Amino acid sequence: MAPKSTKDTETARRIFLLSPAKASGVRAKFLLRHDADFPLAVRLRQEGLTLGEAFSFISGLYFRGKLAYATAFAQPPSNIPGALVITACGGLVAPETLFTREGLCKISSAPLSASEARYRIPLERDARLLAQRIGNYCQVILLGSIATPKYVEPLLEIFGERLLFPSEFAGRGDMSRGGLMLRCVRSGAPLDYAPVATANRHGSRPPKLPPISLQMGR
Repeated sequence: MAPKSTKDTETARRIFLLSPAKASGVRAKFLLRHDADFPLAVRLRQEGLTLGEAFSFISGLYFRGKLAYATAFAQPPSNIPGALVITACGGLVAPETLFTREGLCKISSAPLSASEARYRIPLERDARLLAQRIGNYCQVILLGSIATPKYVEPLLEIFGERLLFPSEFAGRGDMSRGGLMLRCVRSGAPLDYAPVATANRHGSRPPKLPPISLQMGR
């Protein structure tokens, strides 16, 4: 039985897979500097940050939107996390997991490519275990790029028709997606979902969203 492709019923089971922040970007290098003295960087070196905190800083609005959205709208089966983060070479990791600087560098050290074994093998390992644990009737919503194979190819092979994505993502850039998800959290209204296997994943660019409130998502 295939999962429904829209908001479904209130009792539908649903978990989210979040694409990672780019560990080679400017904000990542700022956070990972050995001599960085701002509180978040000091805490990362000394006691660790959760993966959600680290990636929210590195990615800004986009990851913050994904994490807030998944927290608000996940309906996982018993003993299953409502959100898991795809990592470059650490498989699927709960956003509450603590990482020091060394650990964060380790799970971010491979290219995000469907042909990269260091990325794909741990991702497929964890995805298969997750697929067994959630059963056949739990939706798996990908909050990440659906226009390239790096996430779609390995995940679709494992989850099949259970793998969905927000149809409103098609044609939007990262910042637009982040703002859209934070608006959904504020309104309490989730997005519509469509099957990755059959939906149009390359839509035209939608109208620009109005400016987001600075208070949103804090």
